[in-house]
Amino acid sequence: MTRRRAPVSSPVALTVAGSDSGGGAGIQADLKTMEAHGVFATSVVTAVTAQNTLGVERSHVLPVAEIDAQYDAVATDFDLGAVKTGMLATEPVIDLVAERVADADAPAVVDPVMVAASGDRLLDPDAEAAYESLIGEATLVTPNADEAAVLTGVEPTDRERVREAGEELVSMGADAALVKGGHVGDGGTVTDTLVSTLPDGEPTVRRFEHPRIDTDATHGSGCTLSSAVAAHLAHGETLGYAVEAATAFMERAVRYGLDVGEGPGSVHHLAALREAADRHRTMTDVAEVVEAFVDRDVSRLVPEVGMNVVGATEYAERVGETAAVEGRITRTLSGAAPNRGVRLGASSHVARFLLAAREFDPDLRFAVNCRFDDEIEAATGELDGPVTEYDRDAEPADASGTMGWGARRAFGTVDADEPTPVAVLDRGAVGKEAIVKVVAETPERLGERVFTLLDAVDA
Repeated sequence: MTRRRAPVSSPVALTVAGSDSGGGAGIQADLKTMEAHGVFATSVVTAVTAQNTLGVERSHVLPVAEIDAQYDAVATDFDLGAVKTGMLATEPVIDLVAERVADADAPAVVDPVMVAASGDRLLDPDAEAAYESLIGEATLVTPNADEAAVLTGVEPTDRERVREAGEELVSMGADAALVKGGHVGDGGTVTDTLVSTLPDGEPTVRRFEHPRIDTDATHGSGCTLSSAVAAHLAHGETLGYAVEAATAFMERAVRYGLDVGEGPGSVHHLAALREAADRHRTMTDVAEVVEAFVDRDVSRLVPEVGMNVVGATEYAERVGETAAVEGRITRTLSGAAPNRGVRLGASSHVARFLLAAREFDPDLRFAVNCRFDDEIEAATGELDGPVTEYDRDAEPADASGTMGWGARRAFGTVDADEPTPVAVLDRGAVGKEAIVKVVAETPERLGERVFTLLDAVDA
């Protein structure tokens, strides 16, 4: 007996861009990103480049007729939900794509690729002026600061000038412009600025801010961001939501970049997908640690507020991407026992502490809060790494939260060449119970450290 077919209907998006033999940018980045967003990705290759993480060695633009044939093959067969353009290289190619986008009944995201992240030029200087016709057909145009300056003549050196550049792009016919802020300033925050128009024609500005990632591995970032926006538009989502979701996706892709090649590396186009895939394994890891704690009866280490074991997925950025015991582990007459099962987002305090600690050591994946008393404090000396502490009396009134502030105090004072602390002493405050927080890279190591404390206080 044959199995019954169960087809899946998926929105379709098209990328019109150059190929990157290194796999981090161009068509390859677009396809990975679109598929990661649940979109069936189609492509029109405009140019073939010989490049890697170190730079572009050669580039060959395909004949316009071959590009047109590819576009025709896709457009006549698929119901396109969105079109995204990348490297177009020459004026004839830009003119062709502008004509095709104008005829398409789908939103268009134009990434005006001019220079690769390595500094290699990907656009004929004579073709720069041709972009105006394509921008006029765009739902969204996504230049970085350098590209915005070339297209508009406005150097986006500060917030006001960024807005001016965005408004100039909109005046060229684009429905909206997202001026990316990665190349603007050198502070700790990156601001991407979305400029669009209200129904009455008045410009509106929305800014998306996120912490700057300390990395040079941004190969493919522009392609990935614009492809993410196009994927969301293909799903029928609003432009504002598409940009918000895509910038958040991009932040994770840069932070958890891929250490590949001999150059700086590449953004991780599948980081968000891998995070979701890692959730079940993390929940299972936490459940097994809890089971071990119950079997061994860690009641002696359970604080008055209850104990919680927290596990973060490998790419976790928020509380909902951590697993913990719902209701915590408490002391009972028969020993330590969890109130309920393990679920995502079940912890607040310990999860926020772990996430803040991961800002200093992303390899940290697991944490647990234990009772604090003189014997347990002495027992921390038996652990296999340094122990640090913080004093809540020193917490400023404007701190965003004790857990995050405490982690920054505990881990931020450790030199980069020193081992990461394995435990943090929180001596509490008036009305706040003192706690020992133990952290680890693996569930096995977390269990070993907790049992080391238990053995020491039971000795």
